[in-house]
Amino acid sequence: MKRVFIGFSFMLILSFALSEHIHAKGFGKDITVKVMSYNIHHAVGLDNELSLPSIANVIKETNADIIAIQEVDRYFGERSQFVDQARELAKLVGYHYTFGANLNLKPAPGQVENRQYGTAILSKYPIIDSKNIHLSSDGEQRGLLIGKVNVRGVHLTVFNTHLGLSHVRMGQVEEIIEISSYYNEPTVLMGDLNAEPKSKELERLQTGLNVVDTFKDVVEANTYPVLHPTKRIDYILTSSDVTYKNSNVHYSESSDHLPIVVDITLKR
Repeated sequence: MKRVFIGFSFMLILSFALSEHIHAKGFGKDITVKVMSYNIHHAVGLDNELSLPSIANVIKETNADIIAIQEVDRYFGERSQFVDQARELAKLVGYHYTFGANLNLKPAPGQVENRQYGTAILSKYPIIDSKNIHLSSDGEQRGLLIGKVNVRGVHLTVFNTHLGLSHVRMGQVEEIIEISSYYNEPTVLMGDLNAEPKSKELERLQTGLNVVDTFKDVVEANTYPVLHPTKRIDYILTSSDVTYKNSNVHYSESSDHLPIVVDITLKR
């Protein structure tokens, strides 16, 4: 009996020590991360110069942890020097990444890789699963890139999209609502939605997904064009179990859109 009691006491002490260690390391607390949405215009800025380092510098300036980027080239052509832009950006900032091809064309003359164009997610934290789902289109193919990010033990589902310019946009919204119904984790939907805040598409997205527009109370939230922006078409929408603060439009001339960033807090 004495040995059993000693063993039991040791386990209690060990358990207490481990719990104190975990608490000291910050585990068990809510987690705040900074997310960004940015249409990078295949890294061509207002000066009409191609510069992936310039896009990387924007990410570094904002200290964004998870970034949804649109208009991303992958071996697409001379305009981006046949570079895999998502991979190169990930190298420049030291992040994980996933890419979703919405256009997948035959290689250009003299090239071996398919010409691709789409969206990407960059993340300081591991991307443990991803998929790209094509949406309906009557012109340029659009898609919904989905990445599951392991944020210090909490799984965050990141949706990244670039909606169309025509009447098919509402159909794309309905498809996103249907797809998202299969995901229960905290979610954030980011992207260039090509629709303004009072549009039917935005209203339907918010009610259908039960998401919050993190820039709804920001006075100067327009993102396009870069010089004297008149439209708000870039968004970060979060599920109701995610809180947010510090919504901010970041000024940069590295693209034809302005990037937007916000701090979101995930509950454990």
